[in-house]
Amino acid sequence: MFMYTVYRANADDLDNGFLESLKAAFKNKQVEITVSELDETEYLLRSPANRERLLEAIEDVERGRNITVPDQTQFR
Repeated sequence: MFMYTVYRANADDLDNGFLESLKAAFKNKQVEITVSELDETEYLLRSPANRERLLEAIEDVERGRNITVPDQTQFR
């Protein structure tokens, strides 16, 4: 039997508890661990609704439309 599991986590959240959960899930099995950096933009573009909204927002910025600039005086 072949078991395939994907874990998505922030690297700062990886601790001994995470390792122990892996060991419990794959007890007495040989495992292969592959690590890759997640592109959050790619993840957000997977949903058709998110993709449409994000692409519209990019177009708005490129054309100078619908841009709101918050009051910056508090940062001076």
